[in-house]
Amino acid sequence: MDPETTDLPTPCTSSAAVVDRLRRSLSSCSQLIQTGVDFHKSEQSLSDLVLFLNSISDSFVREPENQDLENASFQILTEIRLFITSSSVDQQAVIDALSFELPKTAARFACVSPRCMEVAQSIVDCFTDKCSPRDMLSILCEAIGSPRDAFTVPSYFAPLLSGFPKVFVSIRRRQFEQVKAAVPVILNALKAIVLDSDDKDADLGDIFHKANCIADSMKAVCLELEGKDNEKLCALLGLFVLQITALASMGIEYRLAHSSPLVLKLSHFLQSCGLSYLGLIMGTDVEKLLGIAVGDGGDDLVGCFSDIWLGASILVIWGYKSNEVALAAGADLVALKDELQSSRIKRWHAVGMLKHVLLCLYLPLELKKDAINFLLSIMYPKLSQMPNDENEDYSTYMPTLCSALQAIQVVIMYATDVILRKNAFAAFKELLADCPTSLRFDILRALIKDGDSSSMIAVLLDCVREEVRLESSKSPPASKVSKAESEGSQGTIFWSSSALELVELVLRPPGGGPPSLPEHSDAVLSALNLYRFILIKESTGKSNNSGVLSRDSLVKAHSEWLLPLRTLVTRMMAEAQCDSDELALCGLNPVEVVLYRCIELVEQLL
Repeated sequence: MDPETTDLPTPCTSSAAVVDRLRRSLSSCSQLIQTGVDFHKSEQSLSDLVLFLNSISDSFVREPENQDLENASFQILTEIRLFITSSSVDQQAVIDALSFELPKTAARFACVSPRCMEVAQSIVDCFTDKCSPRDMLSILCEAIGSPRDAFTVPSYFAPLLSGFPKVFVSIRRRQFEQVKAAVPVILNALKAIVLDSDDKDADLGDIFHKANCIADSMKAVCLELEGKDNEKLCALLGLFVLQITALASMGIEYRLAHSSPLVLKLSHFLQSCGLSYLGLIMGTDVEKLLGIAVGDGGDDLVGCFSDIWLGASILVIWGYKSNEVALAAGADLVALKDELQSSRIKRWHAVGMLKHVLLCLYLPLELKKDAINFLLSIMYPKLSQMPNDENEDYSTYMPTLCSALQAIQVVIMYATDVILRKNAFAAFKELLADCPTSLRFDILRALIKDGDSSSMIAVLLDCVREEVRLESSKSPPASKVSKAESEGSQGTIFWSSSALELVELVLRPPGGGPPSLPEHSDAVLSALNLYRFILIKESTGKSNNSGVLSRDSLVKAHSEWLLPLRTLVTRMMAEAQCDSDELALCGLNPVEVVLYRCIELVEQLL
């Protein structure tokens, strides 16, 4: 064996020396593979060639500004392309053997410079032209599925991704199974690119252009299939489009993505896959696609579609922002909003889908603004079509509504944009108002019980106080209502003992003991204000709808809520004054004032 191919070489900086070494290595590999006499020697020769080439690409990673290495890399790729394009048909064994290693090696050199990427892509194209599509599918999947850390950049993946469209359309047997096996590898690579990318640059735009070309090739294969395979591949294409929509929204600057041809191209696929904006924003089309393409035993496949619910919502938001995009999707936004405004259940499903946009950490702020604005646009139901359904059981929708409201809470608390926070709070109140009274109370109780933000719990208790005020203002005077009617009333859910339950959740937490101060000062102050409001409302109105004026209730509040809290506040105030902690004093002073007023009222009533 040639001694220059047996020892691991050190990188050469002279382009001429590198190319000469490469030419001799390729010739040696070719001869050993063609003769087929010694399989071990041919394998070793190919391995040494790969080690030599990788040593050059590794050197560039260590010295990215080295122009000599860039020139050497370009010459290497040019020589490889010249070799494989000049090979005759009787050297197919050589091409096949090289195809297992050189596409991945060429992709490493694509990271060096734009001109290297161009040649690397042409090398991948040569192999896809000359080799078995089934073999190339496995080779490409292995290459994009196992890059080294130093090469997890868009320029490494771009040449490899460009090979999939040609491979997909060239497969002639078991097309659905072959494409189905490759899709998770492609999507996982795309997600890794997006999450690892430091900035939203043009390279990502090129990556998603190639992803769109892959979708085009899947659509072309769909046209060749019939029956079940056609249905399943169309569903798989739909899921693929939803996933890359979500990834593109995370990776490309929103204004750029919104105005780019990519959005229009992705929207064009919706009609081919039988998808509608209504089905997407309700989630029903997503479930349908999963059922067709994945079935019951596709847990591994489901993992690569983790963002399809997000993608479905984003496609609708894109259409909401652009008539051109909606037209490409074959959608009528006016009809969509009319449908959602006319149906409470459909509206709730849509809200449940939009939470994916609001909770995603990787999406730009502008997209969340549009999501909130779209939510507001569908939250004004047609009053003539509003059902009188206070007695209906909507408990099955409570998890969806709670999670959606929690997502809006996140925006209210953490968004840096003032207008977005204001609109999010408006959407929060609109969604609460859209719920029947009994469901609204259950939701508020769950949010207060599970909440970990004192300020947000305070806001929720303020909402409860407003509900109590509204119900009490609508209730007839106590003298005109019998005790049985009062206890059996379905219209006074907040104006009842239920409101006191919410006060107790804060003033005497389920874990026992008084609340933590000053961390929970906002929530405690709001709970005390709610309790004081109910006391005054009941005593001045000479009613007792809430039961707050009963002796047992007053004694319980006095001994279990107020006195333990007074002891805690007194101690905390003393400590804050001793430490000159102005911030703690600012939080505790209002609590102390309202607390003592509540104690005075209770003691007077007792």
